[in-house]
Amino acid sequence: MRIVGSETPDAWRRTVYELVWRIPPGRVATYGLIGELAGRPRAARAVGNALRHCDEKDLPFHRVVHADGLPAFPGHRTRLRREGVRFVGPRVDMARNLWTPRLPQRQTRRPSL
Repeated sequence: MRIVGSETPDAWRRTVYELVWRIPPGRVATYGLIGELAGRPRAARAVGNALRHCDEKDLPFHRVVHADGLPAFPGHRTRLRREGVRFVGPRVDMARNLWTPRLPQRQTRRPSL
């Protein structure tokens, strides 16, 4: 695993797990969205690797899907349907079920007039 700045692999994984915990039941996020929120844009594969190595049995990793809405592993669809996630064919209805977290507002200073 590549280390970005002073970030350790364990810190990266903890950040990913904390974000996955925030996804509410009945909603999904993409691997790429989790990577973006964790501060590593274009790190979808790294998110998948972090989730694959997770030891937390209760982590709702089934709420993370591919960008095209396809479930990633066997049993994924069943777990999502139990939570009320709707599907259009084989894909999650992303328009209805995508988690849209509130992002922190960046503080900007207005120029003095």
